[in-house]
Amino acid sequence: MSIQNIRKEVMKTLEKNIDSFVDKFLVPIEKIWQPTDFLPNSQSDNFIEEIKEIQEISKELDDDFWVSLVGDTITEEALPTYESWLLDLDGVTQQPDNGWAKWVRAWTAEENRHGDVLNKYLYLSGRVNMREVEITTQHLISDGFDIGTSTDPYKNFVYTSFQELATYISHINVAKIAKKQGHKALAKMSRIIAGDEMRHHLAYTEFVKEIFKIDPSEMMLAFQHMMKHKIVMPAMHLRESYGEKGSLFDQFSTSAQRAGVYTGFDYVDILRKLNAAWEIDKITDLTAEAEKARDFLMKLPDRMARITERIVIPDTKYNFKWMIPV
Repeated sequence: MSIQNIRKEVMKTLEKNIDSFVDKFLVPIEKIWQPTDFLPNSQSDNFIEEIKEIQEISKELDDDFWVSLVGDTITEEALPTYESWLLDLDGVTQQPDNGWAKWVRAWTAEENRHGDVLNKYLYLSGRVNMREVEITTQHLISDGFDIGTSTDPYKNFVYTSFQELATYISHINVAKIAKKQGHKALAKMSRIIAGDEMRHHLAYTEFVKEIFKIDPSEMMLAFQHMMKHKIVMPAMHLRESYGEKGSLFDQFSTSAQRAGVYTGFDYVDILRKLNAAWEIDKITDLTAEAEKARDFLMKLPDRMARITERIVIPDTKYNFKWMIPV
């Protein structure tokens, strides 16, 4: 049997438990929060005053912070790309009886709320040129991106395990910065979004754990492949109006690191957490090739940490079209 067919069989095995995964890691629509829970009520007599308060507080946060928040928002809004890519995995079809499609749709529905609420908040803040933000979002969805996984569910679940934890870190750091600056509504919103991302991270790490039980060597090799080639962030292809594909990522990444929203050390910390979550040091019955892959993965965080320590973050001021001068 080919590797692709083995993966399909493993996915069919896991699919038998898809309802329990949905119940454990996702929240029923009637019970979960919605964007309007965190935004000024347009039917309230205090609506205009609440917007003015948001705009006054927003002036206290610097451009690096807002650039980071814009990048987070655009990444969240590129959901059509992520859903279409997950629905193309081996073992996943859009047929009504396919459990994995049920998972992907329900996961997408939860994620969709994040971009919705953040977009509205950016609009109300008065700090951002929303038309430029909207152009960047349309570019990101239109351009698409290749995360190096093809249709392999093993590699894709490594990617989503990593990416969901990365977005958790980004949103929780935004919440901390906003709270420190007295931006209570934004802090609460970002903290709640981070909670969603953590649940999703735990779900995808659970999927990988289950695959390790069934197909440990191939799962280990898939994990190594993704880490060896590094995780491609969805924001990798950010661009502004009339800009080239990917022309904005380095500046955005620098701003996010200066703001303390997401840094190279966070990347290293995620590597350590994934190694620990999957207990790769304890996995048995590996092929010789998979043993070498595990050795690589165990040593990688320390190696990446040494590289990260030598990186100097520039203090260059970038003129993003997204930003409105205060």
